[in-house]
Amino acid sequence: MRRMRHFSSQNEAEASIDMSPLIDVVFILLIFFIVTTVFIKDVGVEINRPARLASSQDLEQDTIMIAVTRDGEVVYNGRNIGVEGVGAVVEALQEGGEPMPLVIVGDRQAQFGIITKVVDAATQAGVKSVSFSTQKD
Repeated sequence: MRRMRHFSSQNEAEASIDMSPLIDVVFILLIFFIVTTVFIKDVGVEINRPARLASSQDLEQDTIMIAVTRDGEVVYNGRNIGVEGVGAVVEALQEGGEPMPLVIVGDRQAQFGIITKVVDAATQAGVKSVSFSTQKD
């Protein structure tokens, strides 16, 4: 004859794992990583920037950074957008807010004509100031 054992609800409660301390630790770690992360977007391509000039200044963090490579590619956030895509990117980033400055990260050997087309497209899209990124000493 078999004996059946009945477990009470008290025994089941003792066997379960309390997840709330683990969830608290995960949230604390998440907050730590969010706070310590730097929120600067890089252009996404390797650029050989010119040397820093005497008139150089540091800019605020809220900027639009567009790279122009030596091969004539116009890159934003790692994607080749071309000169035609500059206006759309600038308009999308400034939508509903104050105009953000544009920083062009141009290679030393980039074609000047492409850079001027990028500046023209950005100003037509609403950019109020355009700066050029240089290499720190």
